[in-house]
Amino acid sequence: MTHDEISLQTKQKLATSLKKFMMLKSLNKITVTDIIRDCNVNRKTFYYHFEDIYDLLKWILEQEAVEVVKKFDLMVDYKEAIIFVMSYIENNAHILACAYDSLGREEMRRFLYHDFTSIVETLIDNVEKELGLCVKKEFKYFVCNLYTESLAGILIEWFKNPQNRCKEQVVEYLSIIFCSSLPEIMKNAPKD
Repeated sequence: MTHDEISLQTKQKLATSLKKFMMLKSLNKITVTDIIRDCNVNRKTFYYHFEDIYDLLKWILEQEAVEVVKKFDLMVDYKEAIIFVMSYIENNAHILACAYDSLGREEMRRFLYHDFTSIVETLIDNVEKELGLCVKKEFKYFVCNLYTESLAGILIEWFKNPQNRCKEQVVEYLSIIFCSSLPEIMKNAPKD
């Protein structure tokens, strides 16, 4: 087995342990000691892979959701990507709620922001390319922030309020917004 494979297995083991503990107690009550004891690894091993518990949580979300979404062709498979994200949220609602309860809304939004930004940037770049445009960078940055803030807020609200969940409706609304408004925004945007 290669070093990379062993490293990935160790990270996955640590991730599984963190998720297990998140089912039992709040994130801010989980310690590195809890995780290393559960995984039967030493402290150096944990810190070789992650800065802290929050870094491990971010890695989990990136591996299980963000990296998967990045593999979708967002111009073609945007509905499937949205459905995947919504299903991920449904299946991991307790873990996300645990993170939210420890981090708070603003920190949770900030926690997810970077990854959402890269997905939205890809979508904007693809629309720009498909339309044969060359939009000002500052405007693309502004639009990216607008969509990222909106998307993060909607998804956080969606997992925090299970009684308001209607996946089909959210998928339909997001599809309409991304398919109709984004191309129009890009057509009317300031050009380089």
